[in-house]
Amino acid sequence: MWIAKIKFKHDCILGNRCEKYNVVLQAVAFSNFKERGRHITSSMHYISGDPDDINKFINDLNKDKEVIKIERKKDMFILLEKAKEKAIKYYNPKMIFVKPVIVDSKGYELWEVGSWDKKIISNFIDNVENDIEDFKLLRFYNEDIDNVFFPKLMPNLTQKQKRATELAIQLGYYKRPREIDLRKLAKVMGISLATYQQHLRSAEEKLIPNLLSYSK
Repeated sequence: MWIAKIKFKHDCILGNRCEKYNVVLQAVAFSNFKERGRHITSSMHYISGDPDDINKFINDLNKDKEVIKIERKKDMFILLEKAKEKAIKYYNPKMIFVKPVIVDSKGYELWEVGSWDKKIISNFIDNVENDIEDFKLLRFYNEDIDNVFFPKLMPNLTQKQKRATELAIQLGYYKRPREIDLRKLAKVMGISLATYQQHLRSAEEKLIPNLLSYSK
C-alpha cells in the first residue's frame, strides 16, 4: 500500500481554535459530500487539554457560522460542518486513513492516508499542496500494512485520570530517556505525588487492555 504522511496548517475552524485554546484533537472522518454546491464533512473528535480550555473551545466552536451541527459527550464530539478549504474535500473513496488525524496545539494537522493505487495518493498530495500554502510532505512510501488495528478512542477515564495521562504524554514521561519524573508531573497538576501516581496507575489499567482490544 502507498502511504503518505503530511503536515499542514490553514485557516480552519478547528486548527485555529486548537492554537487559541491550547488543546489537541484526534479526529476520525466519517463522510464528505456536496450539498447545494457546498462541501460538507462529518467527523468525530476526541479533545485533550485543560478542562476549562476544552469548554472554551467547544463553546466558541458552537458559535462558528461554518458549523451545521455539533454534539458533545464529555471530551468527544461529532461535528457536521461546511468545508470550504479543507483537505478532506480532496479525499478519494479509494483511500483509507491509516491513523486518526491529529490537530496539535499549534493548529497543525497531521494526516496519514493510504491507497493501493499510487496515482490516487499522488493526486491527493498535489491537490492539498496546491490549495494550502503551509504544507509539508513528511513521507511518501510503499509498505505492507500488517499491524493496523482500531481500538476505542478512549476508555471511560475520570477527568483527573485523563489529565494525568495527557500531561505524562505531553511532557515526555513515556519517552526514553524520560524528560520528566512523576514528582514534577504532580506539581504541574497541582496535586500530591501519591495522588498523581494513583490517577496515572488507574488510567493505565484502563488504557492498556483497551489498546490490546481486550474488554473486562
